[in-house]
Formats: sequence, structure tokens, C-alpha cells
Amino acid sequence: MSNLPSKAKVVIIGGGIHGLSTAWHLSQKYKNENDVVVLEKSNIAAGASGIACGVVRNNYFQPAMRELMAHSVEVWESDPKAFKYNPVGYLQISPEVMHEDVASIYKQQKAIGYESEFIEGEADCMKYMKTIYDDWQAKEITSVLHEKKGGYAFNKDSIKGIAKKAEANGSKIITGVKVTGFKRGSNSKAITGVKTDKGTIDCEQVVVGVGPWVRDIWNMLELPQTVKINNGNGESKEVPMWKYWFLQEGVLGVDKNFLKTNDGKLPPVTHVDTTAPLYSDVDGKLLTDKIWGIYYKPDIEGLGVQGGTSPYIVDKHFNDVAVDPYGLESKDYQTTDKFSEMWVSALAHCQKRFEGKYNVYRKGPSGGLGCLTPDSFPIFDRFCENVYMIADANHGYKMIGVGQLVAKEILGSESELLKPFRFNRYENGKLHPLSNSPFPWS
Repeated sequence: MSNLPSKAKVVIIGGGIHGLSTAWHLSQKYKNENDVVVLEKSNIAAGASGIACGVVRNNYFQPAMRELMAHSVEVWESDPKAFKYNPVGYLQISPEVMHEDVASIYKQQKAIGYESEFIEGEADCMKYMKTIYDDWQAKEITSVLHEKKGGYAFNKDSIKGIAKKAEANGSKIITGVKVTGFKRGSNSKAITGVKTDKGTIDCEQVVVGVGPWVRDIWNMLELPQTVKINNGNGESKEVPMWKYWFLQEGVLGVDKNFLKTNDGKLPPVTHVDTTAPLYSDVDGKLLTDKIWGIYYKPDIEGLGVQGGTSPYIVDKHFNDVAVDPYGLESKDYQTTDKFSEMWVSALAHCQKRFEGKYNVYRKGPSGGLGCLTPDSFPIFDRFCENVYMIADANHGYKMIGVGQLVAKEILGSESELLKPFRFNRYENGKLHPLSNSPFPWS
């Protein structure tokens, strides 16, 4: 419902994980009515946060991402009941081509005190996995990194839990209000107000946490359409600021206990990358002989087993037009039959219990479009003097702690964890290292 005040100290755009988390932490300091106002064009958790698969992990090759995720896991652990968080752990299961990368992750997790276990060698990996799943059968696996922290949360319920914390501290959350533009000072680049379809609200600070809609807000602020990336070797290239990838996810309609471990417990989130040829569980044909990866876990809607695989980039036409990322009807941007056969066949490659289950595959309430930055890593930075941009590059839902750090920066305390994600890293050539994972955000 709309009840737009004429002014606020901070206007936050977006009622998802980042917007509400920032509101929650800011309102611990700003206590007056209308100090912190959240604008959401639809309903709380109506966008990317509400259809996220809910995975919470620390498994990143990049040191800056790993440290940031460790902080976010601590926030998830601070109130698992309110956040509907299940701390079941996370398995990164990898082939030899990724062995060195994953070993580095383990070493650095150990250095920051993040509890995990690392198993090496094909025989020992098979033995270890069979202690968890007695029907484990994935081939060409030479390392298993078992993060004892992490797990998954219930997407919509966790966002509503954060909203309750924000409102309890005095934040005002206004739904059904669409941002249409910005008001600027006459002698400054600073934003002095946020224009909406329900009127204008004057403010001192703006926070943008809109997930895949970030490009539209970026354009309203008249920020650059391209960015020059310095590769650190004296060479640079101009690239588009944003690109969209479609996230492929689905559900296997099996019993809720189907994925229980040998000891009858909820399983860790399981992520498998392998170079083993993948054959169809439907007709035996070769699906791929390139490295592939999948992830899976119990479905948060109680529909069975949920998971996905690598996303695919959408065509240039889509990137050039204004479109609602979650209003797409075109079959060109939906999870494909090719994905469903690949994912279910990959599940069968990993565990015998999945063989012959293609007939119970269904499209789940997850997936959708992700808006990625030029290097596929987040941008956390100020623009137009007083606009704080949270561009999560689709790493979003698990990063519940970012709002706390952004709130501190707005209040004057610079975060060491957010510094590696400034916009000027492109120009300065301070890019995050890339791994051998088949996923674009690794």
C-alpha cells in the first residue's frame, strides 16, 4: 500500500534481501519516523530474493568474496529461526582441473577460521561421499570440499523475517510504489529526492538494492553505459556495463525424504563439477563431453529436490531493451527442455536413486534472470555523491550481511570487506581472480 511521506533521511529502493537488510541495520541508528523508508514496486520478496534457491555458501575462489561470505554466514547464524535458515553445510565436489583452485579455497578458509574438511584423490573422495550417500557414483572426482557451515534458507520467509526486524526498529516499508526518476540539486550532482508514480519523496541519501532491475535505476541516474576495463598489463577494453544471464533451475517431484543422508538427516547442499562425459538418463545419448556442473538440495517449497546448472547469456536484443526481468513470457528466456534432461541426467550420474526419474521433473518457482556486472562480481559503491549502489551481480540472496556493512558505510565507517568491490577496480585493473569453474560468477 502507498502512504508516501514528503521526506526521509534515507530512501531505500527495493524490498528484497539487500534493501531490507540495509533498512534493518540503518534503523538501529536512525530512530525517528520516516528516517528510513523502503520503496518496493510490488510486494516484499516479489523479485529475485523471493525466487532464490536459498543456498548459503562460502565456496569462492576469490579471497574478497570468501571473506565477505564468511561475514554473511555469521549473520545467517545470528538468528536462524527468524531467517528460516538450515545450517546443513555445503559440498563442493570437483574434478582434477579444479583441484588446485579448490585446495586454495580450503587453505584460505582455514586461515580465516571457516570450518571445512578437504578430501583429495579419486578413491578417497568416493569413499567419503559414500559415507554421506551410499548410492554415490559420480566419476572423475578428485576433490571434495565439505563446508561445515552454510546450507540453505527459505527464501520468502527469510525476507519477511528481515522486514519484521526493520519495521520493529522503525523503518517504514511502502509497497506498490514504482520509482520513475530522481530529483537533483541545482548546483550539485547529488540526488535530493526520489520520484515515484505516487509522488516525490525528498531525502538525504538513496540506497539502490533492486537486483536484476539495477540497469534501469542506473539509466535513470544517467550513469555510464560502458566501462573501460584495465587487465593490469597496460591493456584495456571498453565493454557494456550490464549483461543478463538466464538462471536454469528446476525441481524433481519426489518425496520430501528422498534426499536424506545415510543417517536419515537433511543433506548438505551438494554442488558437483566434473569432466566426466554426461549421458542422457532418458535415451543414453551423449549430452556433453565438456566440463559441467550442477547443484541440488531439498526444495524449500516441499516439492522434492531443487537445483540447477550453469546459466546462459540472453541475446543482444534483450540487453538493448527495457524489460521487466520477471515479466517475461517469451519461451526464449525460460528454462528449456535441454536443461531438464541435462539436470536430471546429471543427478542420475551422481546418485543411483535419481535414475529413471525424468518423468517427475517440473519447473519450480525459481530461476529467472540475473543482471551481471562486467566481471560478474558485485559493485558496492557511491554514485552521484549520495546514492549507494548495491549491484550484487546475482550473488545476492546469500549475502545477507551486505546490508549491515552498507549501513555502516552510510553512517561514516568504511568497510574493509566492501572495498574490493568498488567501481574503480575496472579502471585500476584490480580485478578478482577467475577459477576453472564452469559457472560465470566464479
